[in-house]
Amino acid sequence: MTTALATALAPPRPRGSARALAAGTSLAMSTVLGTAGVRPFRAQVELRRSALDDTLPVHSKWWREHGAAEGELLYVALGDSAAQGIGASRPDRSYVGVLAEAMRAASARSIRTVNLSVSGATTALAVRDQLPRLRSLSPDVVTVAIGANDIAGWDAAAFDRHLRTILDELPEHAIVGELPCFHFPRNERRVAEANRMLRAAARSRGLAVAPLHEATRRQGLPGILTQFARDMFHPNDRGYAVWAEAFRPHVGARLDALATGRLAPVAVAASVDVGARG
Repeated sequence: MTTALATALAPPRPRGSARALAAGTSLAMSTVLGTAGVRPFRAQVELRRSALDDTLPVHSKWWREHGAAEGELLYVALGDSAAQGIGASRPDRSYVGVLAEAMRAASARSIRTVNLSVSGATTALAVRDQLPRLRSLSPDVVTVAIGANDIAGWDAAAFDRHLRTILDELPEHAIVGELPCFHFPRNERRVAEANRMLRAAARSRGLAVAPLHEATRRQGLPGILTQFARDMFHPNDRGYAVWAEAFRPHVGARLDALATGRLAPVAVAASVDVGARG
């Protein structure tokens, strides 16, 4: 089962690499200069971010509609705009969509995906908005990737408190993703602190942790140039494939457990609000 999942998650072959590198270099320079306060470049980055904002309701509607479909296994995702797939060419190319399709192919069973994520969510907002909806579900597979939006207004004590509240309500088989690599030193210091808290809290609860930070960090400069969307914050299709790969071993292990009967599949809740608000 794990081998089948690995095959299903194989990243796409590079296409148009020269153009991608050129475009990525332009975007990276725009972001760096914008961060430094060079007004024309900052305006260019903000314009690109605004364009991606227009996709929020599109992705939200897509997940609501697909979350209502039936499935033999129930996959529930908690998170923020990355789980929604903002920056991807279409919603199902988010890491959540890629994992769902890989699970379907590996298990030969239909997958109902309920995406509880909300674009812009922090850990505090996930406690308020997503946990109440999780309580009405009995998922077979759960992934969580939350906390990136906490970094800008970093409050270590609040992050730790809200994160522990989230983890307390997850099933024992849930898979928790680290915060990804932010690349800039100031943000990376905060991310390192957040990930230390996350690993400690998950370990004390026996939850699996997907090594998302290392997976994104080791992409290096080529990853910065080719794996981000136009806003240079959200991943693109190639970047989301890297995210999915970070979750793959733990998802594969969970599918193996379900297939061998070591943990019996649970019933899918018949009725739940699956609206992923943008």
